[in-house]
Amino acid sequence: MKLLIINGPNMNMLGIREPDIYGRKTYRDLEQFLHKSAEELGIEIELFQSNSEGALIDKIQEAYFQRFDGIVINPAAYTHTSIAILDALKAVALPAVEVHLSQINEREAFRHISYTAMACEKSYAGFGFEGYHMAMQYLHEHHGSGQS
Repeated sequence: MKLLIINGPNMNMLGIREPDIYGRKTYRDLEQFLHKSAEELGIEIELFQSNSEGALIDKIQEAYFQRFDGIVINPAAYTHTSIAILDALKAVALPAVEVHLSQINEREAFRHISYTAMACEKSYAGFGFEGYHMAMQYLHEHHGSGQS
């Protein structure tokens, strides 16, 4: 199984950005966690992070042509604003799971709306890094059988 893991804007600032919400672990720590989780699950992953909405959309579209089996996405702030990312996820029609480090429904009211979740099979919010592991495990269990 081959999964694309996408992280949106400001995720590269983990450990610096609002540590009371996101913790002190860095984006590099997240990358290491993801590789370890993938190894434990016996799956292949590719990581991608961008602060640009267009780059995220391009990568989602590439996932279709590069034959990924699924997408784990933390669109970050684009969660609440990007119909374009929603449309890209719908267009490729790959199994997708949304992840958020914080519990978005317990934060500001504008964060309660998730456009991207409308194209995802499942969402994990408020579990920190572990949410990514849960998302990969879900995709592996529900879409990994007989996949490349």
